[in-house]
Amino acid sequence: MTRPPTAAQRRVLDAADPVSGRVRGTPAQLAALVKHGLAFRHPRPPHAYFLTPAGHRIREAAPEPEGAAGETAVAGAPGVFAARTGGEETPVDVGAARVREVRSAWQGLLELRRMTNADGAIDRPCGWERAHLVRAAALALEAAGHRPAGPDGDGYRVRATPQPEAVAVHGQDTEALRACAATLERAGWQAGEYTEPRTRARYLLASPRRV
Repeated sequence: MTRPPTAAQRRVLDAADPVSGRVRGTPAQLAALVKHGLAFRHPRPPHAYFLTPAGHRIREAAPEPEGAAGETAVAGAPGVFAARTGGEETPVDVGAARVREVRSAWQGLLELRRMTNADGAIDRPCGWERAHLVRAAALALEAAGHRPAGPDGDGYRVRATPQPEAVAVHGQDTEALRACAATLERAGWQAGEYTEPRTRARYLLASPRRV
């Protein structure tokens, strides 16, 4: 895109589903986003519109509101959804509202798989997940009921790795790690258990399955 989005386009981008990237707006607004490479129209019915990677980048780089310098969005903040990757400073929310929010995000991700995988498969990760590995793996774990690590340190932690298309999952013990591995495999990931050379701690290396 050669110029910043208009205020109306910015509102459409901001209102997009944070997981699936589905956008809704007037035909003119959607056509403008497509023209500027920020959205695409899915070829299969119902021909919904979704953000492109460029659209996701602009949405996620939202300008800070006036007076909010230094503040960042965190999981659990009002109006912000983010799957917990573990280790956040805010306490883990296990309330009914959070459970509903996570379930809705997971259902949205399954719909995105159906709409964007060439064969419509929902048992295999899609392009969005491969572009957002840590968030995608964390969502699969949280949606399955695993507890993310909070300030006390107990629970899973999902971290990026230098390896392409792979995340590391750390857990409090071997049993918890194996439970996380089983969940990720059911969600379409491949997961193997490894030992950290220096600390001898066990961890998972997980990557999204392609077939």
